[in-house]
Amino acid sequence: MPGVAVIGTGMASLPHGKSLEALAGKLEIHGVYSRTRERRQQFADTFGFPAMASVEEIVNNSSIGCVLLLTPPNERLELVKTLSSAGKHILMEKPVERNLTAARQIVEQCEQEGVQLGVVFQHRFRDASLALEQHLGSLGVLHAVEVKVPWWREQAYYDEPGRGTIERDGGGVLISQAIHTLDLMLKFTGPVECVAAMHATTGFHLMESEDFVSAGLRFASGAAGSLMASTASYPGSSESIVLHGEKGSATLTGGELQINYRNGQSVSVGETAASGGGANPMDFPFEWHQRLIEQFVSGVSTGALPDGFPTGRSSLAVHALIEALIKSGTERRWISLSEL
Repeated sequence: MPGVAVIGTGMASLPHGKSLEALAGKLEIHGVYSRTRERRQQFADTFGFPAMASVEEIVNNSSIGCVLLLTPPNERLELVKTLSSAGKHILMEKPVERNLTAARQIVEQCEQEGVQLGVVFQHRFRDASLALEQHLGSLGVLHAVEVKVPWWREQAYYDEPGRGTIERDGGGVLISQAIHTLDLMLKFTGPVECVAAMHATTGFHLMESEDFVSAGLRFASGAAGSLMASTASYPGSSESIVLHGEKGSATLTGGELQINYRNGQSVSVGETAASGGGANPMDFPFEWHQRLIEQFVSGVSTGALPDGFPTGRSSLAVHALIEALIKSGTERRWISLSEL
């Protein structure tokens, strides 16, 4: 398998470090780079990987075939250009970039250079999510969808310079938190046709972007849907996706799946697991990341990512949905995704 290096040692790097530590017997981990020497050394010491002195050291190492890119989204484009032009495959933290136009630029850059671009949507790799994918056809025609992301963040979370800003993060609860659930929803429902949304910044937070969104959704399939996403829902609880089909309803809550069929049968899969919805954003298992990383590196080694793997190209769908929701709330009208 190709060797792996890490760029970025912020908060999101913790589950990646734990995953790579668990995969050390399967993958060759060449090291970690961060602009801050102390942070990269701390990451290296914690997980037992070498600290690397520069991005050029990664680029010039022919044994490194994959890079986990974990920087904030505003630091991505130039790094992607440098890595992709050197033939390095990239698995990056969500979002791809701060807006749809910039995300498309990154996707096209990787496609032009012929490298794989994967995106860290680890919720797809939960047991319950995988089970719902297998049972999806048994629900029959989908008629209604309910999505809720009732999370909580303390003000201290937004006090970090740049967090929740358009310049660094691209927005608030939609692009930083709810993007996981919306990506998973789209995997099950197919595309959204149009949206009508309201977004706001509540009195719980001093921040530039939104911490509360509610919306109506119309799917291309004809199904209707509702969305509520917030980081102002103290003390925070698990996100949920409810799919109402002609033959039954499926409720995916965090790591648990419950399907109730109209004929009286039922299916239960998964177990209760924290998802980072409370004050501690990193309070969730790392095994979902581990599965994702292992599949990406394995896919690169065989020349093709597995069907359904979250790629840069497929991730543009959730970016478009988020952009439509923000545009709808700002302009106070229905927005068709075909406008974007």
